[in-house]
Amino acid sequence: MGENLNLFTSTQHVIKDALGKLGYQDEMYELLKEPVRLLTVRIPVRMDDGSIRVFTGYRAQHNDAVGPTKGGVRFHPDVDEEEVKALSMWMSLKCGIVDLPYGGGKGGIVCDPRTMSFAELERLSRGYVRAISQIVGPTKDIPAPDVYTNSQIMAWMMDEYSRLRENDSPGFITGKPLVLGGSQGREKATAQGVTICIEEAAKRRGINIEGARVVIQGFGNAGSFLAKFMHDAGAKVIAISDAHAALHDPKGLDIDYLLDRRDSFGTVTTLFENTISNKELLELDCDILVPAAVSNQITADNANNIKASIVVEAANGPTTVEATRILSDRGILLVPDVLASAGGVTVSYFEWVQNNQGYYWTEDEVNEKLHKKLVAAFNTVYETAENRRVNMRLAAYMVGARKMAEASRFRGWV
Repeated sequence: MGENLNLFTSTQHVIKDALGKLGYQDEMYELLKEPVRLLTVRIPVRMDDGSIRVFTGYRAQHNDAVGPTKGGVRFHPDVDEEEVKALSMWMSLKCGIVDLPYGGGKGGIVCDPRTMSFAELERLSRGYVRAISQIVGPTKDIPAPDVYTNSQIMAWMMDEYSRLRENDSPGFITGKPLVLGGSQGREKATAQGVTICIEEAAKRRGINIEGARVVIQGFGNAGSFLAKFMHDAGAKVIAISDAHAALHDPKGLDIDYLLDRRDSFGTVTTLFENTISNKELLELDCDILVPAAVSNQITADNANNIKASIVVEAANGPTTVEATRILSDRGILLVPDVLASAGGVTVSYFEWVQNNQGYYWTEDEVNEKLHKKLVAAFNTVYETAENRRVNMRLAAYMVGARKMAEASRFRGWV
């Protein structure tokens, strides 16, 4: 809980800094420091043994001045109000950075999906949609998958919403299976986005991706796709890690072999004798370091030992405020999470556009459009950092907040 409170207040601080740098008055911060709407719902679910359990769910909508709000729904035991509010604010910033016509939203249900049956998850998913149906929809608020939710859960939610509204509404939710109006390339979109940011950062630093030494912390969805993309681009992935330990080979790891051997949770290191710790992994000598696991990994304690010349954040909040300052003082190029992991929401936006027009693109078209969007976003953030003499994180927040603030001003809200 403490950390979520911290996540919420630290997000507020950053928005305040960004708005201050952009020259906005206090009233703009007053509007943007909290979501405009937060709905808390109670969802009764009949369990397989016949008993009824009541779950708590949330949906936060941060700011809808630019357009409908957008953001994932997570199923997790640690979901709480503060976390959902903070993450909806992050989504607003992300949508602003990649210049999407959205504000940020976020939802969650306090539950442990790993202990629930398929049927129970379906009843919970449908119950959540019934509970929040008044405030969501293709032109209001568009949910998507997040922690412990997937395309099957999105399919149940879409079906429930379509039943309530008595019309087929594929644009109500993104991250759906392809047969129900999902988009090509959605599964790999986050890793694809991180890859594009790595390529752009490497160009700025004069590093050739071919032969570059890359270290990736985390081997889940984002980390494993990323390792594959880097490997295929000719980089040497010299280390990867999972929750247990890390593997390191200065000559480069056999990524295809590791992908083949990992289990559904991204665990692979347990099969090897010679492992190193996650702490050692972060301090390896490399060109590009990608934290793609959990938050608060690079801290004031180890920021001085980081040997990479580029750090690209694929996880949420892997670098603390103090560590960010140390890295930028040391001249390390840090590409912040709100920019690096924006591939997912960008392709979610493409999915919504395809649903709205009823015409679907090929994977090549999706990737080409994603490339264009993210290169433009990277350049805008990089140039803002250079011109305003701030680090990439603050520059990203400035770019992210600007659109929301301008839209709120034009609407006459502030």
